[in-house]
Amino acid sequence: MPRLAVVTTHPIQYYAPLFRRLSARDELKVHVFYGWEGPSTGDYDPGFDEDVTWDIPLLDGYPHTFLENESGDPGTHHFRGIVTPDLVPSVEDWEPDAVLIFGWNFWSHFGALRHFHGRVPVLFRGDSTLLDETPGPRRWGRRLFLRWVYRHVDRALYVGENNRAYFEAHGLSDDQLTWVPHAIENERFADVPDADKQARRWRDKIRIPDGAPVVLFAGKLGKKKAPDVLLDAFLQLEHEEAHLVVVGSGPMEDTLTAQAGDHPRVHFLGFQNQSRMPVVYRLGNVFVLPSRGPGETWGLAVNEAMACGRPVVVTRKVGCAPDLVDDANGRIVPPDDADALQRALDGLLADRDRLRAMGCRSAERIQDWSIGAAADRTAAVVRSIVK
Repeated sequence: MPRLAVVTTHPIQYYAPLFRRLSARDELKVHVFYGWEGPSTGDYDPGFDEDVTWDIPLLDGYPHTFLENESGDPGTHHFRGIVTPDLVPSVEDWEPDAVLIFGWNFWSHFGALRHFHGRVPVLFRGDSTLLDETPGPRRWGRRLFLRWVYRHVDRALYVGENNRAYFEAHGLSDDQLTWVPHAIENERFADVPDADKQARRWRDKIRIPDGAPVVLFAGKLGKKKAPDVLLDAFLQLEHEEAHLVVVGSGPMEDTLTAQAGDHPRVHFLGFQNQSRMPVVYRLGNVFVLPSRGPGETWGLAVNEAMACGRPVVVTRKVGCAPDLVDDANGRIVPPDDADALQRALDGLLADRDRLRAMGCRSAERIQDWSIGAAADRTAAVVRSIVK
């Protein structure tokens, strides 16, 4: 039975289901090595601008080890935020047949990448893209450096088209690239008893009339995700019966609430925890992720909204756009363009039957982007690479 050591930063709600599914497989033995407990334990999350403790289990169902992090400023916001000298010896003591490393840009991950190259097959998972690149000498200098970094990778597990283009630009060949979908636990969002009824009660509570169309944003209220652009677009809508629901918290919250003023059709619901999100997405008739970047490498909220059967509107700066969104289930608009977003929303809200059909198409499409598919393809890569 092949033994796969997984090296990652901290428990994340999107990856825990994948680790559980991999661990449940009879033909693969998995152990996850964490370098930090992370905000899941109640630490301050700068993106949400508040303390966060996730209310779903992130450590159940798979073997794992927390390594001592000696960083003076622990976290994923800088290279020396994950400093775990025991990582390499701990992984070696477990005697893996392959190592899967999530991200290279931390002190310990970079060291593990270099150490295990040539000793055991190194698999790599990351979701970086070229979307935020700008022309100039710095771009080429960074590309040369990253080509050297990725020489230490035997197989990269790319998550979508933009991510594949990034790996190709940094020297990885076709036979080194395997698609493993960026996925969420679709069933947790799609199969929720009474979720629609709970959403209707919530809409009643915040005084949204029956039949009024709702535009929904859910995420961190920071510059990257551009909720200000969505608010600008909403305030220009021709559909005067439409409501905007903003779910989340973050550094821009005060600015946004001041911009909205006492507008009766704009509702700020604050941070909502993971167990509540399947109901949150059902508050809206269309979900919008208006990111301007930099760094919106995928946008897993889009997966979540689609699993809840919602049409989605995203910008070209959202990494998942070419994989998950087209005119059958939503719209792709330019970033930082409130006018274009307003026109797209007005067009969608004009035909409620078509909007519902687009939501059904979202639910169908996201089935191919599942935790089960990600686990199957990861296990297949391990089998193919372990001799």
